[in-house]
Amino acid sequence: MTNSYKSLFRTPEFTPLFLTSAANAGARTVGGLALGTLVYRATESPLLSAVSMFGPSLAQVLGATLLLSGADRLPPRATLAGISVAFAVGTAVPAVPGLPIWAVFVVVLVQGLIASLGGGVRWGLLNEILAKDGYLLGRSVFNMMNGLMQITGYAAGGVLLTVLSPRSALLLSAALYALAAVGVRLGLTARPPRSSGRPSVTATWRTNALLWSSRPRRYVFLALWIPNGLVVGCESLFVSYEPADAGTLFACAALGMFVGDVTVGRLLPRRVRGRLGVPLLVLLALPYAFFALRPAVPLAAVAVAVASVGFGASLVQQERLMSLTPDELAGHALGLHSAGMLTMQGVGAALAGSVAQLTSPATAMTVMALASLGVTAALAPGLRERRERYDLRPTPQ
Repeated sequence: MTNSYKSLFRTPEFTPLFLTSAANAGARTVGGLALGTLVYRATESPLLSAVSMFGPSLAQVLGATLLLSGADRLPPRATLAGISVAFAVGTAVPAVPGLPIWAVFVVVLVQGLIASLGGGVRWGLLNEILAKDGYLLGRSVFNMMNGLMQITGYAAGGVLLTVLSPRSALLLSAALYALAAVGVRLGLTARPPRSSGRPSVTATWRTNALLWSSRPRRYVFLALWIPNGLVVGCESLFVSYEPADAGTLFACAALGMFVGDVTVGRLLPRRVRGRLGVPLLVLLALPYAFFALRPAVPLAAVAVAVASVGFGASLVQQERLMSLTPDELAGHALGLHSAGMLTMQGVGAALAGSVAQLTSPATAMTVMALASLGVTAALAPGLRERRERYDLRPTPQ
């Protein structure tokens, strides 16, 4: 039984996977803030700034349709190390002086394609390392780590950007990615792929269709993707909403997410948290409607922190997803969740940036929050349905 934080860190390979993931998360936050600031200073465009920070997520949809079969068919250690190396290179490239903005976005696109494979490999490996009943607690620890690294990363990134240029901050982020690659290579053992066969576009499409064929899983995937993505669209406007205090708002969002993950992953019994999926999605969006009043930074920070507690909904939905998915497809299912979620975050950032370009960041946040609430209301009936475990049979469309 893996039912305590102490037992998690005594599990072989959990700690190195945790630490290397933390290095990746730190690199991502510092690099994302630096890149968003670099683009905003060059263009003064809320849209381009938002897409530069969250644009890699947009490319995840291509990876989910082309590359995702590799999540269970590639050796995890080599794949995770290779992804970190690729991100180290891709983060350093925008630091080249004189690089045109279009080239920055080409790099962003390539990073998104590579990242689409990472979620499935990482979470599939976590599911393999831990006992079946330990996945939710383990994933909650990773989410808490991600929240803490965002708090630290955005705070540190804000400080770095006051004393260094965005390009220097990007190089520091690239160094963190390289450190993560070394940690993966030295800390994890070489495991064989979870499934046989070669990764291919055909295998990706076939497994995607199989996972999507079940009505309960469809509702879970949509709940993991869309409300979350629309609210991240709100977050993507922090730089244009308050350029000098964006790091504070990001850090408060990460703090709220940390609280939500601790509460859902550790404090609530399963029978209680299973009923909180929809209420948490409502909490995730509702405080952003307050931005219609264009609150000052202290009030905005409180609203952001409260809203981000609602990100705990993803743990509830992931637990349900795993109960509906056989072990041999766990990596692919978790990769599809991760790629779809990040894709919708990129879509949300693009939509929010477009609305902000035509109106204002505060108005765009309000619009995105109301859209998220509408989607949650539409999905709520399907999320209350009960179906048997591992339902893989197609259902009528």
